[in-house]
Amino acid sequence: MIEAHTVAEVRAAEAPLLAALPPGALMQRAVSGLVTHAVGRLGRVYGARVVVLAGGGDNGGDALWAGARLAARGATVHALAPGRTHPAATAALLAAGGRLHRTGPGPAPDQRIDPVVGTAQGTGGDAAADLLDSADLVLDGLLGIGGRGPLREPHALLARLAPPARTVAVDVPSGVDADTGAVADGAVRASSTVTFGTYKRGLLVGPGSTRTGRVELVDIGLALPTADLRALGSEDVARLLPVPSAADSKYSRGVLGLVGGSDRYPGAGVLAVGGALRGGAGYLRVVAEEQAAAHIRRAHPETVVTVIAPGDADAALAAGRVQAWAIGPGLPPDEATGRLVAALLDQAGTGLLADAGALQPLAELIAARPRLLHDRAGPGSASEVVLTPHEGEFARLVATALGWDAADLPARLATDRLGTVRQAAAGLGATILLKGNRTIVAGSGGAAFVNLTGTPWLGTAGTGDVLTGLVGSLLAAGLPPALAAAAGAFLHGSAAERGPRPLAAGDLPALLPEVIADLLASVRG
Repeated sequence: MIEAHTVAEVRAAEAPLLAALPPGALMQRAVSGLVTHAVGRLGRVYGARVVVLAGGGDNGGDALWAGARLAARGATVHALAPGRTHPAATAALLAAGGRLHRTGPGPAPDQRIDPVVGTAQGTGGDAAADLLDSADLVLDGLLGIGGRGPLREPHALLARLAPPARTVAVDVPSGVDADTGAVADGAVRASSTVTFGTYKRGLLVGPGSTRTGRVELVDIGLALPTADLRALGSEDVARLLPVPSAADSKYSRGVLGLVGGSDRYPGAGVLAVGGALRGGAGYLRVVAEEQAAAHIRRAHPETVVTVIAPGDADAALAAGRVQAWAIGPGLPPDEATGRLVAALLDQAGTGLLADAGALQPLAELIAARPRLLHDRAGPGSASEVVLTPHEGEFARLVATALGWDAADLPARLATDRLGTVRQAAAGLGATILLKGNRTIVAGSGGAAFVNLTGTPWLGTAGTGDVLTGLVGSLLAAGLPPALAAAAGAFLHGSAAERGPRPLAAGDLPALLPEVIADLLASVRG
């Protein structure tokens, strides 16, 4: 399992090591990992052209020390510095034959720094651009995990000039907030990031996750607390998957009730059933309007279908006992759907997932009774309601239920996506799965997951319906709400990664068995 920590947690973990180790020893651990990554990227170090973007902090020191080691192995290394630089790392670079340039006005733009006097001549923007254009590898050490807010010149100039395909970010890409993933204008876009000690939250969530490229973690010996933001890996999901024993039956494996599909949108019900049949529950009871029911029966004859008139809650509940309900795909967000949602909320002891057309009626119920979901189940309860909105649905949900300004939501999500979802989950008393490039799952108690699987090809109609059925099935099979949501997102994204290009939502259910079989095989050896 991947854990992501805050800057404050990292600083606290570094403090005892800095006190106990010889000066610079902790930095050299980070530098060793950075150099190993750089060598892997370059392939051949001797004769390679490397440019270091060197800020004034320890992050710049890491990059300069790495440049010094590469220069000692025969690379041509130029460092571009917007201002002061780490003294020991600078001296090491120069001693190894590297050159340091200041990115500001001044004569002799290619003048090597004098390590004794400690001053440098300037390198103008054109010269900096030439160096970066010709570089085989660029190490971005402008700003570290303490960087906040917009990049100022001349840092901004260097960030704009750094070639994304050949740039390695040191700990975090400059301009990315390490805690929130907020991205400053002109932030560095890297093809890989080498981060030290632990994953930083901003590398995994928000816009920052699109600036990192592949992230590689270097262990530097930090003793960190258990993180409250995690990402499931293959082994984690494999161990969570409900695998039947010889004594199990279709009932003991869990029964899911799925309310979805309408005469207007019958396909949504078909897609949701396809996901539900692959999630591990042993029995699926489907409740749908007449035309949707006919489509579902033809596509999935193994389901037990109950036909209802729109909003007929009594008929829906008469479908039979279930361990969890999922409602919403293909339903209109109207009064009839609201009656169904209210009836399912009253089913004590059962899990409940609300998606799509069920979200707005649920929000209106919460607006009338703000403690509705809190009173149904406490934080972490197996009965905590799971909500699975995309961003537009999320904005309408919190505007109606919590009174938030929907117009502010895009900016709030860009500034602190994780914090915004956590606040909403706590306010609603629910687990929220917010779909997106990096899907976030947040429980009402504060624990959260970020999903690292998937592909932009998932951004197509109907994929969310498949996810609803899949997560609902995992709920019915006994997984706790947050873990069912996180595992479902992982499986959904993994299936998409194996799918055709372009991907259609209908491709996903058939891909899930292969994904699950491979996961189970990985833990069985």
